[in-house]
Amino acid sequence: MKSVKNGRDGRTRIIEGALRRFSQDGVSATTLASLREESGVSVGSFYHHFASKEHVFGVLYAEILTAYQEAFLAELVSHEDARSGIEAVVAFHMRWAGEHPERARLLVSERPPRKHEPGGAEVAEARRGFFKEVSDWWRPHMKNGLLQPVHPTMCYVLWLGPAQEMCRLWFAGAHTPTDEEIRGLGEAAWQSLRQPAD
Repeated sequence: MKSVKNGRDGRTRIIEGALRRFSQDGVSATTLASLREESGVSVGSFYHHFASKEHVFGVLYAEILTAYQEAFLAELVSHEDARSGIEAVVAFHMRWAGEHPERARLLVSERPPRKHEPGGAEVAEARRGFFKEVSDWWRPHMKNGLLQPVHPTMCYVLWLGPAQEMCRLWFAGAHTPTDEEIRGLGEAAWQSLRQPAD
């Protein structure tokens, strides 16, 4: 009989192996056999923890997204000033991508699980809470005439879209961003999101 520790270790090995395979090969090109081989677990052990490759991906994506969002919010709420908050989050995003390239690559390149797919409900719930907290930080600055009133999707695109594109180039080996370029991305985000002066 497996102990709780062994069961947890098997799940952890599967998740860690999946992160390596999904990051390197992409989810669609990763097979169940390669997942089991990468994690070193038996067929029985795999199915004890997960029902399918899609189940592994959904759980992994939700865990990575939650960790990223928690770190994002911790950075954001540490800044009371609107401009410093906007620019610091761009710098945080690039720093997090550099420190967690496999996780960042998964968030950048893979479609999130939909609500009816494994992990989809968790992702949707995490996003709801995340956007509420971002809105709570944003609202006073908007009322003070510093930040524009923008829809969450447009806010994300203007705030982190260029940084995401820089990450894609970085992960593809086409360009490594400099500190000066990262500062430029932060300044561009501020110019895009601030309310124009009268």
